[in-house]
Amino acid sequence: MLLNTSLQKLLIKLNIINLNNTLNNTKRRVVITGIGAITPLDLDCRSSWQSALDGKSGIGKITHFDAQSAPVQIAGEVHGFDVTKNIGPYTPLPGVTITQAANLKEARRVGRFCNLALGAGLEAYGDSGLDAIREKADPLRMGVNIGVGMGGLPEIAEVHSALLTKGYKRVTPFFIPQVIPNMPSGQLSILLNFKGPNLCNVTACASSAHSLGEAFRLIQRGQADVMLAGGAEAVICPLGVAGFASMKALSTRNEDPEKASRPFDRDRDGFVMGEGAGALILEEYEFARSRSARIYAEIVGYGLSGDAYHMTAPSPDGEGAERAIRLALEDSNLSAEKIGYINAHGTSTPSGDTEEAKAIARVFASYRDKVHVSSTKSMTGHLLGAAGAVEAIFCICALVDGKIPPTINLDNLDPACEQTELNFTPHHMVEKNILYAMSNSFGFGGTNACLVFGKI
Repeated sequence: MLLNTSLQKLLIKLNIINLNNTLNNTKRRVVITGIGAITPLDLDCRSSWQSALDGKSGIGKITHFDAQSAPVQIAGEVHGFDVTKNIGPYTPLPGVTITQAANLKEARRVGRFCNLALGAGLEAYGDSGLDAIREKADPLRMGVNIGVGMGGLPEIAEVHSALLTKGYKRVTPFFIPQVIPNMPSGQLSILLNFKGPNLCNVTACASSAHSLGEAFRLIQRGQADVMLAGGAEAVICPLGVAGFASMKALSTRNEDPEKASRPFDRDRDGFVMGEGAGALILEEYEFARSRSARIYAEIVGYGLSGDAYHMTAPSPDGEGAERAIRLALEDSNLSAEKIGYINAHGTSTPSGDTEEAKAIARVFASYRDKVHVSSTKSMTGHLLGAAGAVEAIFCICALVDGKIPPTINLDNLDPACEQTELNFTPHHMVEKNILYAMSNSFGFGGTNACLVFGKI
């Protein structure tokens, strides 16, 4: 039956109104309801956070391989992690628990970076309380984005050695799944029955910050209600160390590992490689409220930019970093004075730290006395693709607990950093009630990301 003309016009008008309402409300609120982390400081999120507040260093002599002949013999390793034990009995699929699915046989089929991601991801999932409502939740509205910077580098080196010494028949059929960067997202999607967006951002040391930001955008736009997002990295192996050492990017303070990572310090000589994983459960605000979820914080802004300058060096005076910071503030609808804490990228490299400090100082020129800056890489080392996620978690914990983690080893502030008049929170944590925190992440290739979190 054909509709009369008047009714057709009315329906068209109503659809236009609905479309306009949709366009005007595309930015849905996004909150964090679960956090998980495996770091050189400890094997879970809260313990890692407490160690950071205590100013403990997770850096020591390399034990993953014999590094006595290597130019760099120190790293931030994760010790004692076993993916078959560091998981909970969750039941995202009827009759199948994760404990049954993630057994030792399965764990050996993927790389170490993937197993670290599984540990952090499942901790975040368990922490969120989502498992209790899975029978009612739509898996098509739940997705994963775990960023990885380099993937399975140790596994590549190991299999390549087997190929050269023992021939083609000794190459494991699991080699490709062991090394491809998106496998953590794939594995977590399978184990948790998340059938929504399944992604992996690979943007060097900004990977997991971009993964959080892009997951945030997906929920904002209404393409998902829940995203498990974060990052993982595990490349402490002869090839990884040799590659970064040959670039003169790593600290060679081999006899004093706990003092080696010293962001913003005059005597810094490079970053310390670390490994680990961080994961967060992001949810649309009303979805989280409807299930009475505990909400840690809200993601309120995301900015990203490109230096278009150099493969490994930051743009002069941190121009690209500054644009990312300003874009994140603009996205948040916040002025700089609202930010109480900045977790700096602060890797302990000679040029990177000063350029970032200059960028922050320009943005916060009128509010330098109100903001605390620190680099938790002074304790964890540089977790590469996992850094952004772990440092985002530290920002969230700072909001919740009202405590700013320190920059340890900051004994002699670099004169160029001193000129910025920023407070780099040396040596000791500071108690401070803050409403908003910012996390910076920058990577080779000139890629930059900035995230802003708000108390709720």
